[in-house]
Amino acid sequence: MTNFLTRRRFLSTTAGLAGATALGGLAVPAQAAGDLTVGFIYVGPRDDYGYNQAHAEGAAAVKAMDGVTVIEEENVAETQDVQQTMESMINFDGAALLFPTSFGYFNPHILSVAPKYPEVRFEHCGGLWTEGMPTNTGSYFGYIGMGQYLNGIAAGHATKTKKIGFVAAKPIPQVLLNINSFLLGARSVDPSITCQVIFTGEWSMAVKEAEATNALADAGADVITCHVDGPKVVIETAAGRGCYVCGYHANQSELAPDKYLTGAEWNWATVYTDMVKKTLAGEKVDNFVRGGLAEGFIKMSPLGPAVPEAGRKQFEDTKAKIMAGGFAVITGPLKDNAGNEIAASGVAYEETDVALESMNYLVEGVIGSTS
Repeated sequence: MTNFLTRRRFLSTTAGLAGATALGGLAVPAQAAGDLTVGFIYVGPRDDYGYNQAHAEGAAAVKAMDGVTVIEEENVAETQDVQQTMESMINFDGAALLFPTSFGYFNPHILSVAPKYPEVRFEHCGGLWTEGMPTNTGSYFGYIGMGQYLNGIAAGHATKTKKIGFVAAKPIPQVLLNINSFLLGARSVDPSITCQVIFTGEWSMAVKEAEATNALADAGADVITCHVDGPKVVIETAAGRGCYVCGYHANQSELAPDKYLTGAEWNWATVYTDMVKKTLAGEKVDNFVRGGLAEGFIKMSPLGPAVPEAGRKQFEDTKAKIMAGGFAVITGPLKDNAGNEIAASGVAYEETDVALESMNYLVEGVIGSTS
């Protein structure tokens, strides 16, 4: 931890400021030919069984590459702290490629720092890069809503109460798509299934996550999943209440081996090693990068023992359709849970449709509100 604190505070010290001045504020410290220093920044601990662990597993794959040095810093807040961390990784460690991974790092922090360092590449997870933003920035993400749809199929075959639950951090488009996909996957098994969602308001807040999970169980939900940074509390609390669980971000099956149905996991090793290879070769990295199951951006946890044979068959058949491309979760006729039409009959939004990245609704059958 001492090294992390030293790096973060580097630019706020007299020596750090002098060093930055000597570098002109823009230049990157010289590196050996063919070498590349890559920085990874996490909002929480790297062993959280969730969002940060998934990124750290991707960073581990980069560490194994020749000609690459990896530096990492965990527990960096979505505040001025991340700007200091990025600048110190550049000026102190010579990083030329940065992966600040948390959603809140993008705007304003990456967009503020990137123009100062045009020779450094800033890649962000989940942000929506658009024309007019700095060209040395980019965003990458995966169609993990497809994974939550498959989670929903497993949940639909496991639920006895026909009530499933979702613990969510914030009602941003990526989270809303996961909630909607989970319910629609379950409704492909039984259209009477409902999904109650509880928003905690925080990416990582163990007490609120436990309270939300218990509230869902009290309301009759017997299968629960989540979209928070570290699913460990939700998984263990739900399993402790006798509920089945579906994982997210990483594989949490060891936390509840008898109750774990499956899970939607990130496979960031595919994304990170590809971007690093291109950077080493002097090739262009696209500013907007997306992929799904077929591209290896996401993967599914193995099906657990509680998934019945009919559920396994539907899961595998649907997974094959998703792998083939062109799959759509949001298909008409479909309304939101306030009765407004989302998609008319014959309308479908395929997984690649950028309109899904502006989602602001919960579908019919989801109990909860985005406000």
